[in-house]
Amino acid sequence: MPLSLDIGANRPILVITGPNTGGKTVALKTIGLLALLNQSGIHIPANKETSIPVFSGIYADIGDQQSLQQSVSSFSSHINSLNDIIAFSDKDSLVILDEIGRGTSTYDGLAIARSVIEHIHNDPRLGCKTLFATHYHELTNLSTSLPGVRNCSVAVTEEKNSVVFLHKIVPGGADKSYGVHVAQLAGLPHGVVNRAWEVLADLESASLRNYEQKIGQPKKEKAQQIALFNDGVKLQGLLKELDIPNLTPLEAINKLYELQQTAEEEL
Repeated sequence: MPLSLDIGANRPILVITGPNTGGKTVALKTIGLLALLNQSGIHIPANKETSIPVFSGIYADIGDQQSLQQSVSSFSSHINSLNDIIAFSDKDSLVILDEIGRGTSTYDGLAIARSVIEHIHNDPRLGCKTLFATHYHELTNLSTSLPGVRNCSVAVTEEKNSVVFLHKIVPGGADKSYGVHVAQLAGLPHGVVNRAWEVLADLESASLRNYEQKIGQPKKEKAQQIALFNDGVKLQGLLKELDIPNLTPLEAINKLYELQQTAEEEL
């Protein structure tokens, strides 16, 4: 299946979403191999309009590199790879990352994945062409706050309660994970699949109810108390302790939240 992908200079970070078996990893490997062949001066299977720049380096984290001998888990191996990629890549590099944040809890993984994208985007040494495949659909929201991020997804069509993977990369983020669909196609027993649909419906319903309750409740105003000595001493101390140049984007957000809580208590 031909692969067509545009990684522009203005929006060089592509967040690629879509289901398993949809073709995300194959696309990443194909692009990485073509870039490597091109830099080696080897003919590549592409049409005449294809343009591949010469990169200062090609860095990738794809697959599972756990090691029992070295006591390295899957998650640890990905973090080690990330350390090397962030340390050695620059603005002229090609960075390929597949499912960063997997192997740990959902929130931890999402936090790490988002922080990595923000770092690549905001660090003046980086801002390089980056392909970032992920199942965290929340990361598609970064395209609205980070001008260098663009969303892509693998094309999927639904037919009679089943899915068909078109193995194409198209603009825009995916709206579903299709995990149960994939499990069904893989031959998981019908009873297990049907139960999975029931659990998924319950989880989605509970999530929707929680959201509706949250936005439907009026904001609780904290009782105002006039302090005798309300000069914000604690808040000033916390501000002075901040090591702003060395904060990551995620750490900065957490610190802002802490400062906000302190301000509400003091002022």
